[in-house]
Amino acid sequence: MKKKFGCEVDCANCAAKLEDAIRKVDGVEACSVNFLTQKLTLTAPDDRFDEVLQAVVKKAKHIEPDTVIHIG
Repeated sequence: MKKKFGCEVDCANCAAKLEDAIRKVDGVEACSVNFLTQKLTLTAPDDRFDEVLQAVVKKAKHIEPDTVIHIG
């Protein structure tokens, strides 16, 4: 499953750091963090998508505490 979310990041470097860290989260098949559009595109298995998404949000907060991912 592939979904897009709003993702508030402060700079392009922050977006690159987040993208690298999110790719290492267990279950993430692919991801992209775009600073210009303020979007996170996440691909993960359908049956684990919500679990993987929560792990991604947690990892993002750990790497860049000011980042906000809009999942609702």
